[in-house]
Amino acid sequence: MDAPTTTSADNGTSGGGGGWFTPHQQPVTAPDGEQEAAEGNRLAALRPVGRTTTGHDEHTAAPETGQHHQPAPPAPQQPVSPVPQSLAPHQPAPPAPPSPVPTPQTPPISASAAPPAERRVPPQRAASARAQQASPDAVLIRRTMAEVGPVADKVTSYFYALLFVRHPELRSLFPAAMDTQRDRLLKALLTAAEHIDNTPVLVDYLQNLGRGHRKYGTRPEHYPAVGECLIGALSKYAEHVWGPEFEAAWVRAYTTISQVMIDAAAADELRAPPWWHAEVVAHDLRTPDVAVVTVRPDQPYPFLAGQYTSLETPWWPRIWRHYSFASAPRSDGLLSFHVKAVPAGWVSGALVHRARPGDILRLGPPAGSMTVDHTTDSGLLCLGGGTGIAPIKALVEDVAERGERRPVEVFYGARTDIDLYDIDTMLRLQQSHPWLSVRAVIDQQARLQLPDAIRRYGPWNEYDAYVSGPPGMIRRGVDALRDSGIPSERIRHDSVEELVVIGD
Repeated sequence: MDAPTTTSADNGTSGGGGGWFTPHQQPVTAPDGEQEAAEGNRLAALRPVGRTTTGHDEHTAAPETGQHHQPAPPAPQQPVSPVPQSLAPHQPAPPAPPSPVPTPQTPPISASAAPPAERRVPPQRAASARAQQASPDAVLIRRTMAEVGPVADKVTSYFYALLFVRHPELRSLFPAAMDTQRDRLLKALLTAAEHIDNTPVLVDYLQNLGRGHRKYGTRPEHYPAVGECLIGALSKYAEHVWGPEFEAAWVRAYTTISQVMIDAAAADELRAPPWWHAEVVAHDLRTPDVAVVTVRPDQPYPFLAGQYTSLETPWWPRIWRHYSFASAPRSDGLLSFHVKAVPAGWVSGALVHRARPGDILRLGPPAGSMTVDHTTDSGLLCLGGGTGIAPIKALVEDVAERGERRPVEVFYGARTDIDLYDIDTMLRLQQSHPWLSVRAVIDQQARLQLPDAIRRYGPWNEYDAYVSGPPGMIRRGVDALRDSGIPSERIRHDSVEELVVIGD
């Protein structure tokens, strides 16, 4: 999902006047570069806190998507600038120093058909943010979002119109079809607005966006143009409430948000490339629309079981989609993904129906926090729906490779028997590991719903829960787990922002 910070400015400012959101080091501008006059009143210049970075010139991938609020991949990081408790302070923050399968004894469980995927699932740790008293800037930002919500498509269309008119050279960096791009911008704004006072959640989210945006060639001087055009679009469609105090709140918030992303990208540049090339070495069509795709990266690719990455195919340049790793890290360095072709899914369709051994894909950095905590011996309760079984399988392998004997309970959800495409693999794992139990939950048979199945086989008080699959399944699964007594902080699932785009 994209944040509203994936595009570039010609000279580090957009709209002229005050030089909003300008990084500490002003980017070099061509002698004949001109700034376009700003619309309406503008505030004095505000600068992101912390440091800026350079060195992305040789990488010119286009912006299209990002990462969600998850911890960094398993490698040491450089520190990023600290963020104030509220990400919208009244004064600019000071600069920081650099820095189961059915077995003969276990009949399958059936569940009613899952409801349509929800656009949003309550994100992890959101309750703590809502419980806090909102800061003044958070109140203004959320009022803005409430005002523009009914006309969200117009807001985002106008934002991109402003951006491409003022900076036409940027249009070629974006996908040919902008519908998904516009949708992602709004989701990013809603996420930032929802968590504006919840520093841990928001910073994790933004740091992953900053790292992920390296594959698009995003630079510090690209952020001012986005900030100017974003506020220009908000001021136009929130005109009934908009005023100087709203503008100032958005400037403060965006200034800090953009610098968190800049700092995360700078730290990541010291330890990882912006992307990896990967050759397809195996393509296993499991059903007419599900394939297991195995690739060999061109250099070591560090990740943890349970994480995911973004993929770009040669058939649809500048269009990236997210897929979970289907195994724990392997000694041969190969990576596998479970891909389901969905209607109008450009990337998923290409990976299932066109990709063949020898094709070259591009991989973004790994992300995701749905990983095993090996410092405890708690049991694992895993819910995997459809291709969401991929990261669940990886988690099981991770526990097995470490020689642990902690109990692992897997509920494998599918709409039909045919959709249990990886049932044989899960059965073999169960036969090899006595601590593993796998149960199938089949929607079509409609004898027992997933929440009832979870309650029937509980209690789960001593378990950590992991949920992966379509958004609707995750929503129901998380609700059932909470009803079963598992606290929210022990339930891990794919981030809400990513759920809407996983699988195309």
